[in-house]
Amino acid sequence: MPRRGTPPLGHRGPGFPRLSGRDLLSHVLFHLWTTWATAAAAASLSPAKGDLGVSMSRSGGHLDLQRLRRTEVAARMVLLGLLQASGSVLVQAMEQVTGGSLLSLLLIACAFTLCLVYLFRLAVGHLAPLPADTKSPPYISSPVPFLGHAIAFGKSPVEFLENAYDKYGPVFSFTMVGKTFTYLLGSDAAALLFNSKNEDLNAEDVYSRLTTPVFGKGVAYDVPNPVFLEQKKILKSGLNIANFRQHVSIIEKETKEYFQSWGEGGEKNLFEALSELIILTASHCLHGKEIRSQLNEKVAQLYADLDGGFSHAAWLLPGWLPLPSFRRRDRAHREIKNIFYKAIQNRRQSEEKMNDILQTLLESTYKDGRPLTDDEVAGMLIGLLLAGQHTSSTTSAWMGFFLARDKTLQEKCYLEQKTVCGEDLPPLTYDQLKDLSLLDRCIKETLRLRPPIMTMMRLAKTPQTVAGYTIPPGHQVCVSPTVNQRLRDSWVERLDFNPDRYLQDNPASGEKFAYVPFGAGRHRCIGENFAYVQIKTIWSTMLRLYEFDLIDGYFPTVNYTTMIHTPENPVIRYKRRSK
Repeated sequence: MPRRGTPPLGHRGPGFPRLSGRDLLSHVLFHLWTTWATAAAAASLSPAKGDLGVSMSRSGGHLDLQRLRRTEVAARMVLLGLLQASGSVLVQAMEQVTGGSLLSLLLIACAFTLCLVYLFRLAVGHLAPLPADTKSPPYISSPVPFLGHAIAFGKSPVEFLENAYDKYGPVFSFTMVGKTFTYLLGSDAAALLFNSKNEDLNAEDVYSRLTTPVFGKGVAYDVPNPVFLEQKKILKSGLNIANFRQHVSIIEKETKEYFQSWGEGGEKNLFEALSELIILTASHCLHGKEIRSQLNEKVAQLYADLDGGFSHAAWLLPGWLPLPSFRRRDRAHREIKNIFYKAIQNRRQSEEKMNDILQTLLESTYKDGRPLTDDEVAGMLIGLLLAGQHTSSTTSAWMGFFLARDKTLQEKCYLEQKTVCGEDLPPLTYDQLKDLSLLDRCIKETLRLRPPIMTMMRLAKTPQTVAGYTIPPGHQVCVSPTVNQRLRDSWVERLDFNPDRYLQDNPASGEKFAYVPFGAGRHRCIGENFAYVQIKTIWSTMLRLYEFDLIDGYFPTVNYTTMIHTPENPVIRYKRRSK
């Protein structure tokens, strides 16, 4: 019961009608939306700090900042009036379509706001004049506002980029979902991204929206770049040969135990199986036996929910939206962190020293002597596992299908096991693993044709010059390993799976950035060596156990709907080898 004298919910004072629950929801949404949209549009008008100064000083031009500020204020007032005029109409229309569902209202409001801000930016884009001598990259226009080329790119991104390369050359721009993307294709153009400094081409502004809800705050792209580099250095110190030697036997044992349930033969989803196995082996090697012992079906589902945070929706939409996948991601993050906290506390209290990443993190400090907090340790453990899981599971699955399609090559890989390790195929060792050169080349060729990540991105913070063009601040600057690694200008028989191409020293004519599945430069993947140890050990064990075949000749197509390009319908046939 309300207190005496307290007006009922929805009461607007003398002379105003009582509001229904739906009306109240509409008005709350309207005020939230107009506030958020105005702030977003205002931010879109304001250049990043220092951008105007940099661009104008380099061109020798002059800008009347006072006039620009007056115009900007007027523009913002126009925008606010537009929002207030359209807001109530929008809400009423949305209610009729959605029945007043809060989630539907929020999603439509977000989409409408993005479109409005995009159109407004187009309208006032002339307020910040470009230097007269600036030559922008070729721009691929689209008749569709805001969305731009999102549909064509999403349907077949490799074909889209290859066609653009043939028509426009190694550098070109286009718009998708209100953002301008500039691609750098070919080794020479890609050098700009891989050799850049973080203050010029920034990674945090691109990836933090994806990684922070998954890994947690205080790690990876949620911290200043110098701190992130220190964290990577600490992690890399634990990924050493001494630990790899122990990892081989751990991974081999886990693999044998996992495939006991497969029996003598049948058909299985290879990608799902290898994704599960990669989590088990990585957790045992990197997190330690305490955390690995807690990996059951429930925890495996938590990892899957957490991994679901790496989605196009997570990259495009605000993280606070009440989407089901976002809620599952956030719940999984909390529960996995709690598991890690207990393991961290137990390890800190134990006198036993282990050779794993967890021990490395607990014993490490930053340059200033500060030890890592439990939250930082847990976040770095999550990041290391999930970042590596994508590469290893996708690469392992694709290689399985390449070997199943070429039975002669598959048999050569099996015979290599006997040649290197012995006819009786004793337990694997790290030194033997290094000598499996054909298997190594098969992994390398798989990574060339099916790199897990198709695009690496940075946000331009300052004007960047490449191939005679100037990329302005605000562009998403991209390199595509997938396209670079199959360019006809660089690769002979570029679409053929041919591991023997690496018998030569320079398979891509010595071009430095023609082959970049793990990136290059300051942001090169620190887990590359562990990934090779993991994949080679798993597939060595699998080749000893089974023969693999395609089902009715079906070789999977690429699933472009996910951020990691996985095989579509990846079911494979297998039969146990005769002893």
